[in-house]
Amino acid sequence: MARLARLALAGCVHHVLQRGLDRRAIFRDETDFRRMLSDLGELCRQHALALHAYVLMPDHFHLLVTPEDAAGLSRTMQTLGRRYVRWFNDRYARSGTLWEGRFRSTILEPAVYLLDCMRYIELHPARSALVEEASSYPWSSLAHHLGRQSDPMITDHAQFWALGNTPFERQAAYARMCAMPCDAAVLERIRKDTHRGWPLASDAFIETLRRSTERRLVRRPVGRPRRAPPGAAS
Repeated sequence: MARLARLALAGCVHHVLQRGLDRRAIFRDETDFRRMLSDLGELCRQHALALHAYVLMPDHFHLLVTPEDAAGLSRTMQTLGRRYVRWFNDRYARSGTLWEGRFRSTILEPAVYLLDCMRYIELHPARSALVEEASSYPWSSLAHHLGRQSDPMITDHAQFWALGNTPFERQAAYARMCAMPCDAAVLERIRKDTHRGWPLASDAFIETLRRSTERRLVRRPVGRPRRAPPGAAS
């Protein structure tokens, strides 16, 4: 079966996932994490990619971004991947790829899923037991959204701004959200749809996407089509 083309549309929010080959570490120490963040910030500016949230885990990373043009996402990720692999290989005297194939991504409906996806990304270190408190993890945008530091790479999305009229109100509201358990069904849908490239959206939002792409946006029904009963009109 032919692989679906990646869905990337200008002005839409995308959740992006890139894993290391065989789940091996792609960041071994603080220097590696800092190098990735430096390259990411530079390339987001160069390719007009608004970065709303991120987390760098030892063997993979997540981004929440909005490209100004459809090609901006692929340009950023391809250049980022090549540049970091060259640097990593030189540093550790290794060769070959570092990534588990191409990056995964999906478009999401901001009004419904953006804040849940932000929590999914930024709380990941605590879910994975890397830290007890996600806010103590230094390689994510959570500290920025909780008001503990300002991250110049981050462009806050309108859905985050809608949490309050002042920075303090927004940060406090988001902190309350982060203190609540994430819905397991929502987390599972974020995981599956990002991996498979299906829009994380309502049926109505998917209909709006159809105006901008000819790519198939929903799964085909599983199994063989049912036969029409004898005598049914053709």
